[in-house]
Parts: sequence; C-alpha cells; structure tokens
Amino acid sequence: DPQQLELATEGKRKLRRFIVIDEVVDELYGSKVRKYFEENNVQHKILALPTTEETKSMDLVLNILQEVQNFSIDRRTEPIIGIGGGVCLDIVGLAASLYRRRTPYIRVPTTLLSYVDASVGAKNGVNFLQCKNKLGGYTPPVASFLDRSFIQSIPRRHISNGLGEILKMALMKHKGLFDLLKSHGKYLLDTKFQSYSGSAGHGDAALQTTRIAIETMLEELAPNLWEDDLDRLVDFGHLISPELEMRVLPSLMHGEAVNIDMAFMTYVAHARGLITAEEKEQIIQCMRGLELPVWHGGCSWGLIQRALIERLKHSGGQPRMPLPTGLGVAEIFNDTTEETLERAYKLWVRD
Repeated sequence: DPQQLELATEGKRKLRRFIVIDEVVDELYGSKVRKYFEENNVQHKILALPTTEETKSMDLVLNILQEVQNFSIDRRTEPIIGIGGGVCLDIVGLAASLYRRRTPYIRVPTTLLSYVDASVGAKNGVNFLQCKNKLGGYTPPVASFLDRSFIQSIPRRHISNGLGEILKMALMKHKGLFDLLKSHGKYLLDTKFQSYSGSAGHGDAALQTTRIAIETMLEELAPNLWEDDLDRLVDFGHLISPELEMRVLPSLMHGEAVNIDMAFMTYVAHARGLITAEEKEQIIQCMRGLELPVWHGGCSWGLIQRALIERLKHSGGQPRMPLPTGLGVAEIFNDTTEETLERAYKLWVRD
C-alpha cells in the first residue's frame, strides 16, 4: 500500500507487528527474526508457541487473541504474522479472522508441507472433539512469503511428509510433476529442497517441483476459494486420512496419512479399471521412492467405512471420490460400490 509505505518511510508513525512463531522454529530462527525487526525499527511482540496437532485447539487461539489484545494492533494496517508449519498457520489464520471480525495476517511457512499446501488458499481452523479442523473458516492471508531456506533445517521425515501433498497434485493434475518426483525424489530428500548451482543432471528440481505444485494447487483453489463446489480434486488423499490421522496421533504426520489414503485409492482406481496394473505399480513405487508409507495397520476396513460415512456428511451426501484415471489425470466419482472398495482393500492389504 503506497500510503502505508509513505507513512512508514516518513517515520511519522512507528511500525508495529505481532508475530506468532512455532517454538521449534523460534529456537532455530528466532534471533534472526528479532534482529530483522530491530534493524528495521519495528516495534514488535513475538509469541512462541507449541503448535502441533495435539495443541491445535480453540484454547491456543484464545491465548493468541489475549496477547494480541494486550499488544493492541490496528485492525487494517498491522497484519498478524504467522511463522511456522501448517498447524501454526492454521491457528494464526483463525485467530486473525476472529479478532475484530477480520484482521489481516501473513503466512510464512517453514516446512515443505506448509510451503506447498497451507500457504495456498483461504482455509484456517483447529481440531475439535477429536475431529480434524472441525472449527474454522475461510479467510485468505494478505500475503504468503515463501522461503525454501527454512526447509533445510527440518528432518528428512518432514521433507517426505511434504512430498505427500506434492505427489497428490502430480497424480491429480500433472504428469510432468509425477515424472519429476520419480526421477528426482531421492535427490530432493537428500538436498532438502535447496537449490545448488552444481546440481548436474537435476537442474533446479526443487524450484520446479514446488512451483508446479503451488501453481496446480492455485488452479484448483482460486475459482472455488470458499468451496461452493464440493467436487474438489485436491480432496484426493483426504477421504480416509482425517479419521486415520486423528485415530493414531501422533504416530502419523499429515502427509503420511494422506499418502496412505492415496495408496488405498490407487488400488480402488485399479479395481474399477481406471488405471492399469502397471500404472498402479508406478504410483506405489514412486511413493516408496519418496519414503512415504503405503499402508498402516490402523487403517482397518472398519475405519475406512466410518471415514466414508463421515465424508458423506462433509460433502453434501455424495462421496465425491477423486480417483486417478491415468498418471496425472483424474476424475471425481460418486458410484464406487462397497464391493469394489472391499476388493481393493483386500488386494491392498495382501500386497
């Protein structure tokens, strides 16, 4: 905003920012963040919090809002900044949307998963009554600042976790992205999505994969930001995974649960004759190459049935099941029979 910029540079009014940062991120980067605000002469309050699926609750939102009230911000010109993974960004987004009905906020994702997923779109929310993201809303951030250098400090498993959401977009919409993941998956894990000038044979695989993943996600979300249309390809991997993830907390991360769901749905697509045995095998091998789980003992037939009943409540009485119809192409189906699902489940467990 040119007016705000003018005010800031003239120095008539001191800039003020309220920042919520995940406590692990704060340990790694907190001193740099503080130095940045100090050097730019910004009055600031940094609130470091434990942001995990277990703490993702309305209580944490209210804690943030109490601190925001104490700090006192201008509801239009002083955005709240969230720095952390997807859980942190979800919580901050909900807090900002509630404070004075809508206070602007900025997302700064620090994990691969939040970089390609939570940073895009309008959703925010918290868990409630053991249900994932049961409370929330649709308030887009005023900006998302993407910096892959944060990703270099996260554990390998977290990189793999983020690759689950990238693979989702590849399977639904982009054969080229699927090929990139097949060819460069191990390299991306080894280099933690950093760009190196001497990466012969890999080009800038990190930049390409993240850019394509975000662009395909935006293509899907932008025309349907408030989910007026419940037929969403981005729901692939999200039919059974919410139930599974909450049931086995904290043993599975979000992207891992999503991948287990996608692996099962790949078998469903094969059982329906939508993809060949070779395509099914290519998908499963790609998942293994990205070091993602393709099965979990907690994903029982009973859990799948319960999850799909819950899905009907969530999606207007229709399953709206996204399934691959090839590599990088997909459609939404409402007519998958229980017999097909059970046959796919038995083959999946056997393999």
